[in-house]
Amino acid sequence: MPFEPTPSARLRSAAAERNREPMLAVLRRVLPARGRALEIASGTGQHVAWFAAGLPGWRWQPTDLDAANLPSIAAWCDGAGGAALANVAPPCRLDVLDDAWPLPADAPAWDAMLCANLLHIAPWAACAGLMRGAARHLAADGVLVTYGPCLEDDVPTAASNLEFDAFLRARDPASGLRRREDVCAVAADHGLRLRERVQMPANNLMLVFARAPA
Repeated sequence: MPFEPTPSARLRSAAAERNREPMLAVLRRVLPARGRALEIASGTGQHVAWFAAGLPGWRWQPTDLDAANLPSIAAWCDGAGGAALANVAPPCRLDVLDDAWPLPADAPAWDAMLCANLLHIAPWAACAGLMRGAARHLAADGVLVTYGPCLEDDVPTAASNLEFDAFLRARDPASGLRRREDVCAVAADHGLRLRERVQMPANNLMLVFARAPA
């Protein structure tokens, strides 16, 4: 969805403002008190700024495919109008399809990875790229948390999600809502299992993946 410019370098997403508090409530429940988190597809930066403030025991590394979004991510975390967020590293560009992710050398493993609103926007190959990266970079007891709308075999699809799916596919045939079952199958191919499915407002889901038992 398009981002709205602001007078500063910050870009703004109305959807990010609406869903940030419900998402934070889930993260507070499923994550321990402290750790290191890698955010994939940070977008405007509103989410990482909100989560870093709400989870002060966590250190965050925001990333995005689009280098044009990095100034906005930095601006949301730089303390304009408030205290700077010392637990957020400078954002960096990251493409989940790359075989090697350009991540800080001092963070060989991440306690959590968060990816919101990517899988239905990006080509389907991005799902495998995300799961491969999670398998490489998650700590042994780490979790991957995804957020966004999904199709599900055993759950009726909301009319708004059907309309959104049609809109996405008309704009780009490579995008569109993904089946939860397909996402879980790709995760399983890379040693990850679905630990929890959380129903969210506006017909979205948060899916929590962990490493499958050996």
